Amino acid sequence: RTDTVKNEEEKTMKLIIDDANLELIKSVYEFYPIDGVTTNPSILAKSGRKPYEVLKEIRAFIGEEAELHVQVVAKDAKGMVEDAHRITEVLGSSTYVKIPSVPEGFKAMKALKKEGIRLTATAIYTPMQAFLAAKSGADYAAPYINRIDNMGYNGIQTAKDIHDIFRDNGLACEVLAASFKNSQQVLELCKYGIGASTVAPDVIEGLVKNPAITSAIDDFIKDFEGLVGKGKTMSNC
Repeated sequence: RTDTVKNEEEKTMKLIIDDANLELIKSVYEFYPIDGVTTNPSILAKSGRKPYEVLKEIRAFIGEEAELHVQVVAKDAKGMVEDAHRITEVLGSSTYVKIPSVPEGFKAMKALKKEGIRLTATAIYTPMQAFLAAKSGADYAAPYINRIDNMGYNGIQTAKDIHDIFRDNGLACEVLAASFKNSQQVLELCKYGIGASTVAPDVIEGLVKNPAITSAIDDFIKDFEGLVGKGKTMSNC
């Protein structure tokens, strides 16, 4: 039990970009410690380009080892397995295949897990969906925080409950929280120690966007320039 607690304490929540716009991805990567990219069919549709063209560009930029999550589109298990094979063939075996957490999806997960394919269970609204996905072999389970809120439930609490269910049942699956509307939601789950959050670029920017921070930095610079001259820094004063 002590070793388990120690391992839990050593984990850090991964921060993943939820977007397929390569220029936005590059911009966020430039400034923030990012662990990968998630996509879905709707996000890819916004690009107006062929899906694999976009995805190959993202993979080339983030590298082979960074996490890339790509969703199947087929509705039956057989088709999902075929989609998964194509995804990993084109984008590499390190790619996580996103499978909807529905009966056909659980069937596909069980088959793909036997092949060693990495899996992200998606479209999760309830803890029992997540439990069944984890039992079926998912590496991640992605509850939709904001969408759960919009249904009249508590998205943050649902993600916490899923995290606890995984830990209490000895399941290796991690929570990959998705569908955020603000940075406060990300903070709540970061404090709780979930596995990962996938966040839109504007919400990531909001994690440190604060007028008080900007004002404090401006005051420091103004005071320093009053001492040594305008435009001077510690490198040339």
